[in-house]
Amino acid sequence: MTEIFVYNTEARKKVLFEPVDPKNVRMYVCGPTVYGEAHIGNARPYTVFDILFRLLRHVYGETHVSYARNITDIEDKIMDRAAEEGVSIKTITNRYTKIFQEDIRALGSLEPTTEPRATDHIPEMIKMMRTLIEKGNAYEADGHVMFHVPSMENYGRLSRHSRDELVAGARVEVASYKKDPADFVLWKPSSDEQVGWGSPWGRGRPGWHLECSCMIEKQYGETIDIHAGGQDLIFPHHENEIAQSECTNGKQFVRYWMHNGYLTVDGVKMSKSLGNFHTIRDLLNDHGGEPLRLSLLTAHYRQPVDFSHDNATEQKRRLDRWYRLVDGVTASATVPQSVIDALSDDLNTPKAIAALDALASAETAADLKAGANFMGFLLTATDDWFRGDAPEGITTEEIEAMIQARKNARANKDFAESDRIRAALTEKGIALEDSAGGTTWRKAD
Repeated sequence: MTEIFVYNTEARKKVLFEPVDPKNVRMYVCGPTVYGEAHIGNARPYTVFDILFRLLRHVYGETHVSYARNITDIEDKIMDRAAEEGVSIKTITNRYTKIFQEDIRALGSLEPTTEPRATDHIPEMIKMMRTLIEKGNAYEADGHVMFHVPSMENYGRLSRHSRDELVAGARVEVASYKKDPADFVLWKPSSDEQVGWGSPWGRGRPGWHLECSCMIEKQYGETIDIHAGGQDLIFPHHENEIAQSECTNGKQFVRYWMHNGYLTVDGVKMSKSLGNFHTIRDLLNDHGGEPLRLSLLTAHYRQPVDFSHDNATEQKRRLDRWYRLVDGVTASATVPQSVIDALSDDLNTPKAIAALDALASAETAADLKAGANFMGFLLTATDDWFRGDAPEGITTEEIEAMIQARKNARANKDFAESDRIRAALTEKGIALEDSAGGTTWRKAD
């Protein structure tokens, strides 16, 4: 069996992945808070950990791997958006959940095994809070339920922050009802105008950290194999998940923590104020799903990745080469070992892409297609993939007619006419690509 090595954030080193049960491998990736369209930075974890999902299924079997990607459908930003539009939060969350799912699907990611929603787990949250209060790890104050950080001796082991860093980085307001500045919210009261649920501590709503702990426990039990997400979630979100879950049941919460690096745009951190904020949907319209997917995989997942329109265009050219080579070719029955070896080494996608480039020849086109398919690139598109929009001065119909005329000329061995038609198309900015499957065209570089 192929050995998979992953970088475990908690251990701060690359280690051999060994699931609790090889016949029931469980992975959870923190999903979106659905109050608006997701941006391209949001897409990175759902792309790189989709590669991990594919690899785990390859090694352990499709029926032996389960992948949960949650939907956070209760949060103050959702409530604010609903109030602005004068609609229910369900209207907001249903709208943006649908957009998110469509966008991630267009990027080539597989559907998760399960997609739990926070609001479906309120009873589990109340049960967990009761247990934490009974054990002395949480307390009620002014309608809030707070987790008492000093009650957990090894709190902070994931982020390895100092006490001062824990307080400063928690980004929570100082409140009179807190026993300690680092204490964080499990439950907070809701006004009559706000969404809320009944609880032993009054009508209210859950804190963000509590939601994931309860969704994971309900879906997968007390201990899971892999928990993944962006590195910005290490603290406080994932740190607080550990505290809630482990203080509830005394069991190890997660065996392997994996976190992807940040995304920048043209070398600058993405920001609405800087005007370099790109939604997934806008970029899908500009470039298509596969070039965007490839651009997100060109850097190792733990390193920053820089998005630019030029890079997405360059990845489209790379895909063009692959598509032309595999046109009419049936994929090999097995995934090339060079691709598997690269991905088994802590999801080394740049090395896997290099392995695909090394297979980009007529002799190994079947292996190229199998490896690309495995990484989420179909390489099965119609001629529309190659064409794009026709240059000015000529229509798609005219190009197709000239290609057919050239085909007829070649069939009649009129090679002078065939060459004349090719030259005429070249003057119009059209490059022809001949293969066993026929002739395709694209705009010349």
